[in-house]
Amino acid sequence: MALLPSLAPEKTIRIALIGNPNTGKTTLFNNLTGLRQRVGNYPGVTVARKSGLLKLRGGNVELIDLPGAYSLSAASLDERIVVDALCGQVSGMEAPDVVACVIDASNLLRNLFLASQVAELGIPMVLILNQYDVARRKNIHIDHKLLSKRLGVPVVKTVATRQKGTEEIVEAINSVLDNPSRMEVINWPEPVKEATKMLREAVGANTKNNLSETEIHRILFDADSAILDRLGNDTGEIRLHLGQARGILFKAGFNPMAAEALLQYEHLGGLIEGIVKHSGLAKTSRTESIDHLMVHRGWGLAIFVGMMYLVFLSVYTWASPFMDFIQSGIDWFQGMAGPWFAATPMLQSLMVDGVLEGVGAFLGFLPQIMILFFFIALLEDTGYMARAAFLMDKMFSWCGLNGKSFVPLLSSYACAVPGIMATRTIEDPKARLATILIAPFMSCSARLPVYVLLIGAFIEPVYGSFYAGLALFLMHFVGLAVAIPTAFVLNKFILKTRPQPFLLELPAYRVPRLRDVAWRMFQSGEEFVRRAGTIIFAITIIVWALLYFPRPATVGEEIRQNFIESQAQFQNTNPEAVQTSLAETDSDLAKRLEYLTDSAYLEQSFMGRIGKTIQPVFDPAGFDWKITVGVLASFPAREVIISTLGVIYSLGGDVDEGTGDLREVVANAKWQEGARVGTPVYTMPVVVGILVFFALCSQCGATLAVITKEAGFRWAVLSFTFMTTLAWLGAVLCYQIGIRLI
Repeated sequence: MALLPSLAPEKTIRIALIGNPNTGKTTLFNNLTGLRQRVGNYPGVTVARKSGLLKLRGGNVELIDLPGAYSLSAASLDERIVVDALCGQVSGMEAPDVVACVIDASNLLRNLFLASQVAELGIPMVLILNQYDVARRKNIHIDHKLLSKRLGVPVVKTVATRQKGTEEIVEAINSVLDNPSRMEVINWPEPVKEATKMLREAVGANTKNNLSETEIHRILFDADSAILDRLGNDTGEIRLHLGQARGILFKAGFNPMAAEALLQYEHLGGLIEGIVKHSGLAKTSRTESIDHLMVHRGWGLAIFVGMMYLVFLSVYTWASPFMDFIQSGIDWFQGMAGPWFAATPMLQSLMVDGVLEGVGAFLGFLPQIMILFFFIALLEDTGYMARAAFLMDKMFSWCGLNGKSFVPLLSSYACAVPGIMATRTIEDPKARLATILIAPFMSCSARLPVYVLLIGAFIEPVYGSFYAGLALFLMHFVGLAVAIPTAFVLNKFILKTRPQPFLLELPAYRVPRLRDVAWRMFQSGEEFVRRAGTIIFAITIIVWALLYFPRPATVGEEIRQNFIESQAQFQNTNPEAVQTSLAETDSDLAKRLEYLTDSAYLEQSFMGRIGKTIQPVFDPAGFDWKITVGVLASFPAREVIISTLGVIYSLGGDVDEGTGDLREVVANAKWQEGARVGTPVYTMPVVVGILVFFALCSQCGATLAVITKEAGFRWAVLSFTFMTTLAWLGAVLCYQIGIRLI
């Protein structure tokens, strides 16, 4: 295959895949690349960069899946990346050699607007008329050959969900690489040309940037151009000339903010005249019929709540076998590693209780995250997610957010890390920041072990499984109930966010491809492990050190002697017989001594001392020092409190929320000192207080690290301080009100 003449032989050929949201672009990307994909970030920003290998006649080339965008008028971070990538302004990434523009065949004119903007860059182009089956069902017929002739570029009809047209796309790209073809561009009227010339001279005189015609137009036509942000501080005189340039358009009768759309649509309308034909009368589509119910003010919300309940019930039920399998694997590795490092107890503890426990801390919840992302991908691919965002916009608008905050918040129910990353599509920086700050309030899967332990130990035995399940369901909405008012305060008094119009396209309902859903589920799980796992692991090692040191031998010896004497007295035998039994390391007696020793070491460790020191702070919430230590130890990940409580109560660190012994021990735990000595620790007010505390607190190092990266260190500190304070107040109120009602 002959490559473009201007390309050096060693240059990597790059094909950019662009298109409006909901055009099936991601499905086409998966069809073209298969499993030959890479996911990373664009340099300096947190927007995901998806690329893959596309097989052509001359070998493999790089196919880049750019974020979906309706136009090049970049407002959100995703749209700015599209402009920068197409203009070759992304570090380490040159401008693409070919652009493959995906177009919804049932909405040709509107989708061609983005293609017409890209055409001004002069990049060879292929147009892909996707969802052609939907267009035919709407009695829309497109003469794609005539369209190709008028536009001057190859036009391919495809149905991505059925893998129809994939080979034709590859052939069209091959053809464009052999003989570069560029799309017909608009002939701008003289006022636009004059204004563009003035701006080009201003930019050339004040910056070192050699901006393209498209970039100059972005400065001219966009209300708040991302190109000006790229130029940095060297924009004072440019903005002065920008005002003069827009004055030229005003004098000619053009509104600069609307001129581009009006002129481009007039140009495109002439190009496609006679190409699109409608046969028969327009009928109410299946999508419109379903939407009468799905977006109904009453029934739509009821269906949404019911669907979310089924989703989380499935997550809770389906994940259990996989979680058990992973935990058994971690247990096996811990059992294997223990004897290997038995000669060095500290190294043994580091490997078993630090490294392997740290790995298990996030891998154990991967099944829940994967299943939840499966449902999210399923809802997105069917088209329901957009309806949910539309319904939620009515709920969010009063607090300064819009429906676009729905997906990040829903994603945060699996893990706040991908949820915070999903806020990049929110155009308004202040609305995006507000969503980032409330996303950690969503009840992520790491909170589940605490819920299951306490609900299973105190609510289920008294009230039955129905109310236990109801309590578990309601706990997922505690954070949401606090997050929405928090967003109102943030937007109204701190960020002072301007009300934003909510524009959302409701795609047609489709049957999802399970292959694509599974692939997206895998990618989301892989990204969670890669981003959150390393941070959780590092913090887990730090917390392990606080729980392990100091470790004076005298403590262990004292516990051993007291244990031998008490057992000898209990068994009515001599201490030597007890010591003989302890020599059998697998005996129940030896395990009990090991658990007692670990508990004593934890009590006098740095973490134990810190817990006892700050216990008075948590005393108004009814927490004793053991609960306080569990709260502190669970900073890397909330679920760590389970193993910490297991050690504190001399049951070992290999317990889980379903362990009967742990439930029994916490149910029977008594105060050992103070005014409440001898009374139960875990009364119902205390239990509710702990549940509320973990529903609201910010005990996730990975989340704080992502907030730091997305919003800055100052906002991460503010988030942690605010959420922890709010969690403490919630626990105190639950306890203080509870003890007065009981």
